[in-house]
Amino acid sequence: MFTRQIRLAVILLLVLFMGQTGAYSATQDFANVQIQTEKVADNVFMLIGAGGNIGVSAGQDGVFMIDTSYAPLADKIKAAVAAVSGKPIKYVVNTHWHQDHVGGNENFVKAGATVVAHENVRKRVSTEQFVKLLNKTVPPLPESALPVITFSRNVTFYLNGNEIFVFHIARAHSDGDAIVHFKKSNVIHMGDIYFNGMYPFIDLSAGGSINGMISAVKRILLLCDQNTKVIPGHGHLSNKAELEEYLKMLVTVRDRIAREIKAGKPLDAVIASQPTRDLDPTLGKGFMKPEQFVKIVYDSLVKERAH
Repeated sequence: MFTRQIRLAVILLLVLFMGQTGAYSATQDFANVQIQTEKVADNVFMLIGAGGNIGVSAGQDGVFMIDTSYAPLADKIKAAVAAVSGKPIKYVVNTHWHQDHVGGNENFVKAGATVVAHENVRKRVSTEQFVKLLNKTVPPLPESALPVITFSRNVTFYLNGNEIFVFHIARAHSDGDAIVHFKKSNVIHMGDIYFNGMYPFIDLSAGGSINGMISAVKRILLLCDQNTKVIPGHGHLSNKAELEEYLKMLVTVRDRIAREIKAGKPLDAVIASQPTRDLDPTLGKGFMKPEQFVKIVYDSLVKERAH
């Protein structure tokens, strides 16, 4: 199942930068996507389909949902939510601005949900964006799909017997990342700061950085114990031990490439040296191919050195 999930992620993440509301060339793939529901803890669930993993808190106060995936999957997501709760979806939190996490916003707003996000997410989804790595221009979302409540640092929801703490992480996957911590349930949704089982995409064009990713993971690990369940943006349900391995990988690749930069090697030479070769068999089959991830880390470090 996990291999199939990665394959779907590779196909459908390519749609990510085709446009927030424009035509989808992968409609057949969306038609074949099935939403799988995994119980994480008491009344917290993870929905797995295409694009980002969705978090759900279901209870007497209504449904609190994390991210909305792609617009064509909205009805399937609603059905999956209805299977675990007869209550309406009251709140949606967007973990960042990418279309595989916000594409369905408009559909859930029409169904009565209130969208919440970091202020930088609203800024980005309300204006045209350009992603340099993929050479893609992303049009804005319609006004009806924009977050109507934003926060600068953090916000707390008291719902379904849980204290749900949502806080901003600066300059990690992007400049608008939000972490969602279900304190009572001991569950953390990390958005795309965590790609489990594959190299992560870091959106340098939107303020992301490799050092910010590393700092973010270190901060989140401080909130984890051996029983914490970690929902990644992509990949299977995780835990503290796997997140520690992910951090080790980020630091290892960062340090290897930093040494190459210090030695004066240009990007092409660093890619040719294959600094991730020992990691590629397990991590190199996701959305980001090894050479793309090396380029991201290289560009991030060079950009930081320039400042």
